[in-house]
Amino acid sequence: MLIRGRFAHELDTLRSNILEMSKLVDAELALAMEALQTLDEDKAAAVFELDERVNAARFAIEEECIVLIGTQQPMASDLRNIVTTMNIIVDLERMGDQAKGIAKVIPHMQQYRQVHVPDELGEMAAYGRRMLSEVMMAFEQHNAQLAKSIARQDDEIDALYARVFKNIMTCLAESNDVNQVEATYETLRVARELERFGDLITNICERVIYGMTGAMHETNLDGAMKPAQA
Repeated sequence: MLIRGRFAHELDTLRSNILEMSKLVDAELALAMEALQTLDEDKAAAVFELDERVNAARFAIEEECIVLIGTQQPMASDLRNIVTTMNIIVDLERMGDQAKGIAKVIPHMQQYRQVHVPDELGEMAAYGRRMLSEVMMAFEQHNAQLAKSIARQDDEIDALYARVFKNIMTCLAESNDVNQVEATYETLRVARELERFGDLITNICERVIYGMTGAMHETNLDGAMKPAQA
């Protein structure tokens, strides 16, 4: 019982560390969007620093998982939860990369300060941050039903992305100004990063459901084709 109690404590610590990692990712996206709105290169640089912390957290947690598997000989259900954890931290790290991708456009957009940043980008980021918070709540509470409902919210991000994509394609087709075309394309890059951010959250939803039920299936299938990626 003593060994089992220690193992349970280590699993709780593991979950706490994942929640802290998710907070870093949330902060990274929030800062990236602030940098985008203000075209602030200092804030963009701070995004890169946060991303390094996200990466370090991923590898530290992964090492914790390996140690637990190697030393505690977990039962099947516990092993499934540890494997779930290892998949979640990979998706969280990739979400950090999407935020970093937004920061990467800042130096390019500074050359074209006249470009309009579509309001939909802020909406997409807000949806993504809320979904991230909610999916980590589902993870913490072992709530598969909540995870399923969160995955469906990605449709909202996809709809916003489709709107941005259509508007930007129209703008690119009608513009004869090379500088305007380049600046507008940068906003499309941001939209793509945010759309992928949402997709990765649905991946986490699937992992949470798998950890609780042992069943793995896609959570957000729909009949509509997404617009082509730029």
